[in-house]
Amino acid sequence: MFRIPRTGRTRRWRPPPATSPPQRRGSRVEPARPQQRGRLVPAALGVAAVSLAGLCVATPAQAAPPTCVPATAGAAADYFDRTVPAKLARDDVPGAVVSVVSGTRTVFTAGYGQADVARAVPMDGDRSLVRIASITKLFTATAVMQQVEAGRLDLDVDVNSYLKDFEVPRTYPQPITLRMLLSHTAGFEDRIMGTGARTAADVQPLGEYLAENMPDRIRPPGVVSAYSNYGAALAGYLVQLVSGEPYDQYIQRHVLAPLRMDHTTASEPVPKALAGDLARSYGDDGAVPFTFDQLTPDGAISATASDMAHFAIAHLNQGTYGSERILAPKTVATMHTRSFSADPRLGGGYAHGFVDRTFNGHRVLMHDGSWEGFGSALLLIPDCDLGMFFSVNSADGFEVLGEVIEGFLDRFAPGSAPTASGDETNPPQAGFYAPTRRNASGMEKLLTLLGPARLRVEDDGSIRFRSKTWTPQGDGSYRSDDDHLVAVSGSDGVRYVATDGPTFELLDRAKTLPFNLGVLVAFAVAALSALAIPIAAVWRRFRRRSIRPGVRRTWRVSRGLAAGAALLGLGFLVGLAAALFGDTSAYIYGAPLGFRLLFFLPLIALALTAGAVGCTIAGWRGAAVVSRVHQVVLLGGLGALAWFCWQWNLLGWQFG
Repeated sequence: MFRIPRTGRTRRWRPPPATSPPQRRGSRVEPARPQQRGRLVPAALGVAAVSLAGLCVATPAQAAPPTCVPATAGAAADYFDRTVPAKLARDDVPGAVVSVVSGTRTVFTAGYGQADVARAVPMDGDRSLVRIASITKLFTATAVMQQVEAGRLDLDVDVNSYLKDFEVPRTYPQPITLRMLLSHTAGFEDRIMGTGARTAADVQPLGEYLAENMPDRIRPPGVVSAYSNYGAALAGYLVQLVSGEPYDQYIQRHVLAPLRMDHTTASEPVPKALAGDLARSYGDDGAVPFTFDQLTPDGAISATASDMAHFAIAHLNQGTYGSERILAPKTVATMHTRSFSADPRLGGGYAHGFVDRTFNGHRVLMHDGSWEGFGSALLLIPDCDLGMFFSVNSADGFEVLGEVIEGFLDRFAPGSAPTASGDETNPPQAGFYAPTRRNASGMEKLLTLLGPARLRVEDDGSIRFRSKTWTPQGDGSYRSDDDHLVAVSGSDGVRYVATDGPTFELLDRAKTLPFNLGVLVAFAVAALSALAIPIAAVWRRFRRRSIRPGVRRTWRVSRGLAAGAALLGLGFLVGLAAALFGDTSAYIYGAPLGFRLLFFLPLIALALTAGAVGCTIAGWRGAAVVSRVHQVVLLGGLGALAWFCWQWNLLGWQFG
């Protein structure tokens, strides 16, 4: 199945059923206009909370060569009208919009369900604006290529040569280039907290935000891909620097206006003239408030389905829409050329901003986007001269998104990959693997524990990984449906497994979930045993028994300090778990006050632990053997807690 996964946890909200009929424009076909070379125009990029993390399409039982089925207005209407309303009703998704292009024409545009539940506003493919999130990155990449075409930017020059007020630290000998930013191979870690804002006043100027919130470089550039919103925003900022125009204005003048995308904007908030048509998105408890993007070139665009069709036509038609040209044919050809793949045996990679994949035997240039309840995807199938944009306005609709796209590809670009076969003599190393898109320098590093997948090598030579069985192909690669997997050893000495979608890094044993659960269980047992100390004291008072002769006061103090530290540490872990597995929607704006206050507890616990160690040494003589053993257990448990907090950046306020 074609998957667009979610990150984070959402509570299910059930809106009233979408009863409004589809608002479609399938009978009117936009006429093709003659090609004409126009002025240079760039594109925009966007920030998404969720990115491509793994896409796969089920392969038919019988292999078939890739073919193209004409996407006429009637055929598109037949597919979407029969498919979308039922799936929206099944998953309680308020609405969706879609557009389909064939060659130089928009052949189908439609809206289903509701754009605003409270006001009963129907979704309209021509009028309803949806937040396309990370699909904005394709506009940014287009803008970069325009500036490359103009000679102001170079894809393979150190980005520091363009930056004026700050620079990317030279952590590794290899510089970061624009080509690396567009292919997500710059080696930046990932951050989530603080990337959104509640109001326009909270949004920092782009250059200022990039300078103050630069993520660490955690691997050499060009080794593997690791999706980076920051990297995409930095690419957009370079366009802003060399053009002398703010990002949103540049996109408006050089991309949206030439493509006649009159109901699209890269500005936040959405201009008043368009604000009334902005669809609402729905999540945990109803309508999701408009969230401002601090990294605007990575996800700020709001667009209609019909306007997105214009963008698709331009890329399918060598940079031309009607009489306007936004890129020269040679530049489009360069942009659509694969710019990175972890291994030539893979069927996926990046093409200068586009995600480059193979489905049903067809090459597909695409990008998805997810932001505050909206989920969208844009697909171009060049060999079929076909494009499609689809968007839902609820986080509960991501499964619908994947199913509709899979069905569209099977209907209009059918085919399948060859049958899996072959032997494998050098399989990837078994173990736990975490996505390369992760945090390393802040407390978000802890999320690494929640996302790894175990890779097992089966007796028959196949691999079990991410709930799929991967069959050896005989050339060192493995395949599961249309997705491929290979083992990669980076120049940094780290072992990876790369798929057509994301890449995963082999974790050291100390970073795996089983090991850390063992550490936490050991601490929890020790901490709970600390309850015996106050209980024993109360029991002695109740029985009016005196303290054992020879026991020093410092020993009694050490016992109290150790017990207090253990119980505080246990309280911290309980509070941390409640925060991580509760509603985390506000964390996009930064760490909430209550979450910040929680991090006083481990510092206090460690201070008490230090005092307990000193008092234990001073009062050791005269203490009973059982008491000594228990104290060692307590201090050992506190040592485990200290290691855990140090390992996962939980000491202090490391929020990025």
